[in-house]
Amino acid sequence: MLSTQFNRDNQHQAIIKSSLLAGCIALALLPSAAFAAPVTEETVIVEGSATAPDDGENDYNVTSTSAGTKMQMTQRDIPQSVTIVSQQRMEDQQLQTLGEVMENTLGISKSQADSDRALYYSRGFQIDNYMVDGIPTYFESRWNLGDALSDMALFERVEVVRGATGLMTGTGNPSAAINMVRKHATSREFKGDVSAEYGSWNKERYVADLQSPLTEDGKIRARIVGGYQNNDSWLDRYNSEKTFFSGIVDADLGDLTMLSAGYEYQRIDVNSPTWGGLPRWNTDGSSNSYDRARSTAPDWAYNDKEINKVFMTLKQRFADTWQATLNATHSEVEFDSKMMYVDAYVNKADGMLVGPYSNYGPGFDYVGGTGWNSGKRKVDALDLFADGSYELFGRQHNLMFGGSYSKQNNRYFSSWANIFPDEIGSFYNFNGNFPQTDWSPQSLAQDDTTHMKSLYAATRVTLADPLHLILGARYTNWRVDTLTYSMEKNHTTPYAGLVFDINDNWSTYASYTSIFQPQNDRDSSGKYLTPITGNNYELGLKSDWMNSRLTTTLAIFRIEQDNVAQSTGTPIPGSNGETAYKAVDGTVSKGVEFELNGAITDNWQLTFGATRYIAEDNEGNAVNPNLPRSTIKMFTSYRLPVMLELTVGGGVNWQNRVYTDTVTPYGTFRAEQGSYALVDLFTRYQVTKNFSLQGNVNNLFDKTYDTNVEGSIVYGAPRNFSITGTYQF
Repeated sequence: MLSTQFNRDNQHQAIIKSSLLAGCIALALLPSAAFAAPVTEETVIVEGSATAPDDGENDYNVTSTSAGTKMQMTQRDIPQSVTIVSQQRMEDQQLQTLGEVMENTLGISKSQADSDRALYYSRGFQIDNYMVDGIPTYFESRWNLGDALSDMALFERVEVVRGATGLMTGTGNPSAAINMVRKHATSREFKGDVSAEYGSWNKERYVADLQSPLTEDGKIRARIVGGYQNNDSWLDRYNSEKTFFSGIVDADLGDLTMLSAGYEYQRIDVNSPTWGGLPRWNTDGSSNSYDRARSTAPDWAYNDKEINKVFMTLKQRFADTWQATLNATHSEVEFDSKMMYVDAYVNKADGMLVGPYSNYGPGFDYVGGTGWNSGKRKVDALDLFADGSYELFGRQHNLMFGGSYSKQNNRYFSSWANIFPDEIGSFYNFNGNFPQTDWSPQSLAQDDTTHMKSLYAATRVTLADPLHLILGARYTNWRVDTLTYSMEKNHTTPYAGLVFDINDNWSTYASYTSIFQPQNDRDSSGKYLTPITGNNYELGLKSDWMNSRLTTTLAIFRIEQDNVAQSTGTPIPGSNGETAYKAVDGTVSKGVEFELNGAITDNWQLTFGATRYIAEDNEGNAVNPNLPRSTIKMFTSYRLPVMLELTVGGGVNWQNRVYTDTVTPYGTFRAEQGSYALVDLFTRYQVTKNFSLQGNVNNLFDKTYDTNVEGSIVYGAPRNFSITGTYQF
């Protein structure tokens, strides 16, 4: 359990700021001084997803990836929609967390619950897991473990595969697979960069990224990334402090063997975070609006997280064209929080709050609550696979096969208390000066362990020179043990794709992919329902240019959910009143996506994406109308030929109107956010060969917008600025 006293102690800030960069530089300089290699070449290792080649160091794209199938291919050879968000784009656009990357990725939308929590969706379905170097972690929106706050300074790029991705992840929704690829030590000589950023709301951010050989021949190399960030917010009383570090050693154990091992640490301490948003409705049915700085968080609220991960990768080449890869990781995420939420209607006459259940009688007139939540998530995972080429009928083909095991334990504790109207008084006068709850001891709220064992395989068969067939499957044994029940399921997930090369630049594809999600509802005989399945059907046209530095994708998709639980309204015979469920057809989502990503010229980088889809349930009702059905996302950078030291750029994110109808004791109200666009600008000037200055402006026109029409009001960030100085060596 995190120590509350430690969480609240901010006296270490000055020490961290002054010593973090110096410590990182000293650690890197020591081995570089002892083992400075006489050669200047860099080792670029091309095996596997974590080290895919990139012909353009400053590109917004990569030339090949193993996303989707674990087989290294160009994006044009993958029969699914794939987006790469490179390190250069993250730096230009200042995408510093996983959440910011997803917000700016084609086809992904979000619903912001409060200051630090958000749900992310793709093609109408919630994204419920993410991967690091191909190993998935599953998360629940109920608990805030800071997954979307992971700092991108630790990662080389992010790979996004949209649709059903069961071949990679096993279980989940047919939404998308998000894979963060770690930075590795690829240089045989000392190199690195340090940066300092200052911005709106007292933002300070310092990052060091350093590489060095540990041996004279450079066969053993190290890379460390460390950083510190402190910022306030447009929200009253809010402050966030973040420390992050990653250290990795890459070793060439001979000509055919490579071993990587590392450690990752992140700590995020937030003072006065919100838990939910601002009351949306008045008792007369009218909607509220507030100053964007308004916050429901009291002075004493906090939400702290600590992440510790150790990881290892072993790669062995054999038989000329084959490679075996073993990935292993152990991660622990702890959190501790005391927060307050408001869930009520506002009486405009005096600002007093009215609870949503007050008409039920005495004791039900609460207007919110406080919660002391804490816990830990532990993940242990192994993934072993081999991939390579083989010859059959005079043609070269590719094969990948392997197996994985993961164990994830979630153990969380809670203590709750209700808040009543007189305790807050007029909400118009609320300023965060609210007495802290006299907390009861925490009780165990959740303790579950999920085991997943999988065997998987895929092959890419060349049927003719321009025609390629990809077939695959994943067999999963899934078991969960909770406080109230245990359940085990076996499921086979198929994968099929056909790619036809029209010419050297264009190809067309068709694919069927699937994924499953176990469920704990029972039918009238007492048996658990068959898992929910998500089936993704997709047709597409792809192209690549400039040796795959620029890619385009046009995709048409249809996703069907099957075996979704629906109540029968009758109890299971012989049970203690447990309701029986039946399996019915679920959501159908269909739409079209277009993306262009990469280098237009050596000086011009562009990412442009547009999405349009509809999602309906089995009765034709719109599913999640709070999510935009149409979005456009664009960002570009251009290095001026007449002044190569200067790079300019910017972007725009546009979405259409969204709404939610809410049934209340006062009637049915519709919350709505009209269509809007957010415009960003950036420029970078290379002052010297080693030093650059970058300026960013986000939400240039200071648009006010609501990010959560599904519930309470949560405003998006107002216009903000930052300036960053970076020194490379």
